[in-house]
Amino acid sequence: MGKVNVGLRGWRFAEADIFNDDGMFKQLEEIPKDDRQRLLRLVSLVEQPCDACRLIHGDDEIHRATQAAIVYGEPNDEVVLCAEHEADFRYWYQEAGGSDYRGTADFDDAFEEWFDDGGRAPEDFGSVDHVDTDPETLPDPPDAEELNAMLSEGYEPERIDLREYVDDETAAAAEDALADDDLGDIETDYPTADE
Repeated sequence: MGKVNVGLRGWRFAEADIFNDDGMFKQLEEIPKDDRQRLLRLVSLVEQPCDACRLIHGDDEIHRATQAAIVYGEPNDEVVLCAEHEADFRYWYQEAGGSDYRGTADFDDAFEEWFDDGGRAPEDFGSVDHVDTDPETLPDPPDAEELNAMLSEGYEPERIDLREYVDDETAAAAEDALADDDLGDIETDYPTADE
């Protein structure tokens, strides 16, 4: 088994880590943690507009942005792009210092700042030729409802008593502070419907 993209190009998964013998997605708890985090994040990214298009068109014209096709970076600090803007990202990463931000929380912000300041790949920089070997044989990633059902299956809520985590000295100090009743003059006026 090889490596595959799911939903967007960029993040690659070992087939054996995410698919069962029937070629369907494994249960979430069976998927390695890093892959599971990426898969969960992909659910919200596959419908997102390209970050570069979003910067060009702005929130008021977001409908003009192209849907993302590629993802780079780490979950929650990623950059999503359409095919047209992938070369700009690759240029930033390879030639304009973007690799310095690899694995950092500033990764996405640094790219957006560079792009927003007019950073672009030269026309002769070239693009990546992606090879789609057989995308029709891959199952569709679960949608948000399916993921919620998978996460909820067998979930038993657990009551946590925070008092177990407080030592006796801290608890006594908190009780003394409340007993002193030195809260000052607390008067709160709440707005009414006619204000």
